[in-house]
Amino acid sequence: MSATTDALSGPGAAAPSASAAAPEEKIDMGKLAVFAVMTVGMFMAILDIQIVAASLPTIQAGLAASAEQISWVQTAYLIAEVIMIPASGYLSRALSTRVIFCISSAGFTLASIGCAMAWNIESLVVMRALQGFIGGAMIPTVFATAFSAFPRSKQGQISAGIGLIVTLAPTIGPTVGGYISEFLDWRWLFLVNVIPGALMTMVVWLYADFDKPDLSMLRRLDFLGFALMAIALGLAEYILEEGPGDDWFQEPSITLFTIISLGSLAWFVRRSLRIENRLVDLTAYTNRNFLFGTLATAGMGIVLFGLVYILPLFLARVRGYNSLQIGETLLVTGLSMFLTAPLAAISSRKVDPRFVASFGFLLAGGSTYALSHMTSEWGYWQLFWPQVARGSGMMLAMAPLNVISLGTLTPLQVRNAAGLYNLTRNLGGAFGLAVINTALTDRTAYHARVLSDHLDMGRAVVSERISNISALLAAKGSPAPEAGAVKMLASIVEREAATLAFADCMRLIFLACMVAAVLMLFANPPKPAPVGAH
Repeated sequence: MSATTDALSGPGAAAPSASAAAPEEKIDMGKLAVFAVMTVGMFMAILDIQIVAASLPTIQAGLAASAEQISWVQTAYLIAEVIMIPASGYLSRALSTRVIFCISSAGFTLASIGCAMAWNIESLVVMRALQGFIGGAMIPTVFATAFSAFPRSKQGQISAGIGLIVTLAPTIGPTVGGYISEFLDWRWLFLVNVIPGALMTMVVWLYADFDKPDLSMLRRLDFLGFALMAIALGLAEYILEEGPGDDWFQEPSITLFTIISLGSLAWFVRRSLRIENRLVDLTAYTNRNFLFGTLATAGMGIVLFGLVYILPLFLARVRGYNSLQIGETLLVTGLSMFLTAPLAAISSRKVDPRFVASFGFLLAGGSTYALSHMTSEWGYWQLFWPQVARGSGMMLAMAPLNVISLGTLTPLQVRNAAGLYNLTRNLGGAFGLAVINTALTDRTAYHARVLSDHLDMGRAVVSERISNISALLAAKGSPAPEAGAVKMLASIVEREAATLAFADCMRLIFLACMVAAVLMLFANPPKPAPVGAH
């Protein structure tokens, strides 16, 4: 702990000698290799959400499920995952990083096999819940390892790699899902996890050596706290998933679940602040950088998951693209992230990370502002440069955001805080999607009313348009050209109303980018890490 103490003691601390610290400044290549394998698990866990989301219609057809049933394939996974994420820090200290990660990756892999073998929608939902719950520990464990097992002076580069995975996986998800849906059976959406999952589990089990377990913590596990946390977070995720479709608090069950969720959360927080062996250590929020970093990462979740959701929806509903065309169109963002990753790593080390992250959010915000001017004719080339700016901005924001949020915590604090950090991003994304879905419904109806008010048959331009369409349909042999013309005009109104609603949602995402950019400036200026600080 001496190195950690030196790292946090401020400018007045005596700097260790260069000769003594030099070996610590070098990254252990064995640990780095094992860590790289662990990041594959994080990539798989994030990618799995997106490729399944992009292929739900295919799964629905394969299992003859209803629209209400198929939505639970995602909802069950997300609810289970969000329960496990904050508990992963406690479990990693109790079991060690190696054991908790291997249990998580092996369970995720076995559950993937179970999903592929599902014989009906009910069995698939159960296996998805198991997949999300057991696999939910992988992502926060990777974050915690990155900031506890390597020198602080190297965390900018490592954070850039993590940021690339966190942002790239959901971006290329529609592409991968589109190819699998187009050329393979839907069961391969889950079977693609098996070989990398098995190899990853074996490598980490054999070679990971980051810490030692404290099995006594299992005997002191706060089961009541875990139950309260599970109820609060599980119901919150359910409310955010189902609220837009149920008209929010017009549905009595949503109101009831909200009261139960808030009550459970209050009880959990009160209990966590009073007992000694707490499941989740909330004192990390007393760290100014972690507090504002987690607030900003909620904005990151809104931007990241919001755009990953809304752009494919626009291309499908307005442009009529299939899964493969959508994936090919959105691949530009992933390539931009990949190319920007080295710049993000260098910038995080050479420049104040607060300014780099703020600039990244501003760049991503600029791209969403450009997208807010979309029309129903926009396709690959109209989306190209906004996607380049979006990918580059998200990459530049993610790497320094990780450093700002977790880089000033002690290794012990990081293990607990990594779960809270990832939980906040996921809940931010869930909240953003709930708002987007509500806005899409309401604003589409609003724009449809406004446009319909202008379709007065007494207006010369409207009657002329209907006459032209009628003549065209009559020439093609339509039995009722006037009725067909009115129907075609109505479909145009519907398309344009949806386009305007998508543009409105882009403005909401733009607002999230601007808020996150400002939040970065409230963090403390990061001090140069002392040589050898861990």
